[in-house]
Amino acid sequence: METRDARPDGRRCDEIRPVKFTLDYVEYPEGSVLIEQGRTRVLCNVSVEETVPAWMIGRCRGWLTAEYALLPRSTHTRTLREERGPQGRTQEIRRMIGRALRAAVDLEKLGERTLIVDCDVIQADGGTRTAAITGGYVAVALAIRRLSERGIVPPEALKPPVAAISVGMVGGDLLLDLCYAEDAAADVDLNVAMTSDGYLVEVQGTAEGKPFSQETFNRMLDLAACGIAYLVRQQREVLG
Repeated sequence: METRDARPDGRRCDEIRPVKFTLDYVEYPEGSVLIEQGRTRVLCNVSVEETVPAWMIGRCRGWLTAEYALLPRSTHTRTLREERGPQGRTQEIRRMIGRALRAAVDLEKLGERTLIVDCDVIQADGGTRTAAITGGYVAVALAIRRLSERGIVPPEALKPPVAAISVGMVGGDLLLDLCYAEDAAADVDLNVAMTSDGYLVEVQGTAEGKPFSQETFNRMLDLAACGIAYLVRQQREVLG
């Protein structure tokens, strides 16, 4: 694919920002991971509760839910804490993270317990929700591994990886893994979550400018699939 000199960090159109996982970043949660993707940093902590929501009691299956928050100075100017409950954008992102990560867990094998995945953005430079999914999977894997080592759940409760990436059209070019400056200028913006075997979990897409064609949409999905395949390899490597 052609290069695009205008990318702020000099990446190729199809190149992901450097990705780093720090396992057990916080020592208390059952699973804890700091994911760094370029200048975006998200802390993903997994807590295990020996209960399920009231509507699930007696169904002999577990649940996974996600929380998401921007810390006050994770952005260029201070972001207010959402003390009166999550705003619409926050709720949307929480739901996307939860849906994506539930695709990576066999809830029946989990038993009647809940995994709570807290995703806190320490520094935001685009792609925070997708980084939360990618890092969240690693944190969930650590938590289930530890439950399995204690004989609480079978190792099969963890399904193959799920990861996510952003794709956008900026100035007529398709770009993978948008930073904030690119995201703000994008004519089209997609967030894609996908399983390791290539099945889509969720696609969030918007034409910020004029409508775009199905051909462009398919090209964007293909580019996302290549990026997600790379992220899955990184997840597997760090989990050993």
